Amino acid sequence: MTEEAFKRPPDSAPQSLVRLLQDFTLEANRYVDSAGAQNDMHRTDLNALAVIMRHTAKGLIVTPGVLRKELHLSSPATTALIDRLDNSGHVVRERHASDRRQVQLRMTPKAFQDGSAMFMPLSRHMGAAMAAYSAEELDLVTRFMTAMVEATIAARQEASDAGPASPGASVT
Repeated sequence: MTEEAFKRPPDSAPQSLVRLLQDFTLEANRYVDSAGAQNDMHRTDLNALAVIMRHTAKGLIVTPGVLRKELHLSSPATTALIDRLDNSGHVVRERHASDRRQVQLRMTPKAFQDGSAMFMPLSRHMGAAMAAYSAEELDLVTRFMTAMVEATIAARQEASDAGPASPGASVT
């Protein structure tokens, strides 16, 4: 390969900042793994609870299909996930009031209690770190992180549309 193949595009992000974002992502994933392991929960279990919480906060109904789509799971894997969350007392299945055929998922008070206990150390440390910044600085970081999330979603969608690159395929 030539040196040309390793040159960054002119609009690429500063590498030190990209590395910090990668480090943050890695450490956040490690925290989730550690907190989940302490509570006999899989990463997927915690991700499912986050999906349910986010949708519920928006007033949306969460169905097994929503979880399957959001977490990119097969139908059998989604059923196993919901069974685990139900058996652990974190989620209940309820029939929709107007369409009794539709099952919706709701988090239980136990899920909120366990989640709060699991993520309290992270929240405490992050809160202490954020206390060193002004409201204006935090607003700037909030806008930046929102843009980074949106950029990551766009890149994921682009990669999904293109499909995996095959080894040895020429790029034009």
